[in-house]
Amino acid sequence: MLRSRNIFARKKSVSVEKADDLGWNLFNRFPQQGNPRTVSKEYEERIGRASKSLSPKQNVRKSLNFEPLSTTALILEDRPANLPAKPAEEAQKHRLEYEEMVAQAKRREFKDAQRRKKQLEERCKVEESIGNAALTWNTEILPNWESMCCSRRVRDMWWQGIPPSVRGRVWSLAIGNELNITHDLYDICLSRAKDRWKSLSMGTQEAENEDSGLSVADREASLESIKLDISRTFPNLCIFQKGGPYHDMLHSILGAYTCYRPDVGYVQGMSFIAAVLILNLDTADAFIAFSNLLNKPCQMAFFRVDHGLMLTYFAAFEVFFEENLPKLLSHFKKNNLTPDIYLIDWIFTLYSKSLPLDLACRVWDVFCRDGEEFLFRTALGILRLFEDILTRMDFIHIAQFLTKLPEDLNSEDLFASIAAIQMQSRNKKWSQVLSALQKDNRDMENRSPSLKR
Repeated sequence: MLRSRNIFARKKSVSVEKADDLGWNLFNRFPQQGNPRTVSKEYEERIGRASKSLSPKQNVRKSLNFEPLSTTALILEDRPANLPAKPAEEAQKHRLEYEEMVAQAKRREFKDAQRRKKQLEERCKVEESIGNAALTWNTEILPNWESMCCSRRVRDMWWQGIPPSVRGRVWSLAIGNELNITHDLYDICLSRAKDRWKSLSMGTQEAENEDSGLSVADREASLESIKLDISRTFPNLCIFQKGGPYHDMLHSILGAYTCYRPDVGYVQGMSFIAAVLILNLDTADAFIAFSNLLNKPCQMAFFRVDHGLMLTYFAAFEVFFEENLPKLLSHFKKNNLTPDIYLIDWIFTLYSKSLPLDLACRVWDVFCRDGEEFLFRTALGILRLFEDILTRMDFIHIAQFLTKLPEDLNSEDLFASIAAIQMQSRNKKWSQVLSALQKDNRDMENRSPSLKR
């Protein structure tokens, strides 16, 4: 009985060794067992024997520069000794398949290399262009701002986009400071805001009858809105949320503005405008630009929710909508899609919420140059760019699409579309059309006493 078990064990050991040897031979590898020197010597001897017995077909691998993976290399290997040899036709087929695989891999690698090289060249050109433009802005334009800002050359450079390194300074100069706000005034407003936050958090009622005319409940609602909106401002960047590097700065600017303009207070959407300014300016300068920007007629009409003036802006927009895109306007009207459904969000955030941030900043560049007209021209440019898509959509899908535009929107495509928009209707420019509509509204109010109430 013991003898039969020993015989069985020896047979099992031999069969395992053969199986192991067969498996390792399949991948041209050998099991690492026993003394390393012995294994190394055995490995060299077997490699030597294999190289002597290589057939011309097997030698094909040595002439290739591309070394394939072991799984693909099996195509050219002869079958194990215990299996029938490959027919000549099958061996030839496998060799051709292998060569085609290698050729495809080389073609893919070549295309990828060419693509990477092209991208690198384009990136270098863009960086060089931005560097040259920044040098021109710093050395020629900004030192002579008053005399050069309206020149044709500067306006053309403005259209191409302001270099990020000088963008904040150009915005500040273009927006101006008609309100004569100083850094000291910002500190005073911020201090008052901090006192208000402290008093409200303690539940005191002492500020209820301030000149703002707002109750404590209204102020609490406004401060709560600021807190909520900050967490929703550019959430993908993670820099304005609580714990982020710009959270306190954004909170300070919005809080200070509610003290500076209590008649306006905080309105949803302001956080995006303040955030874009923070990314390009220091805190106090961002507050100055923010306050002056919101004091512009269009922004003030929207943020103070002046319904009559807002409707006038929408009516002026539709005049140029019909002039440039009559078919799309007809489609919108059939689907009862009015301008307020998409324009309000665009105007309230100056496109910073709906467009990719870098593209929104370029829109801001020209907006600072051309004023409110460019906001509505940009809207028409967006509609023109996606006209074919929008004409195939219904009300819900149009509203959803325009609320959040594609993230891969190309800036050159958009600005080419904006450039094609004509802001002139019956020989009247935007400002003339808007003024005429405002005059008509005033005349109508004077003729209809009921409208005054």
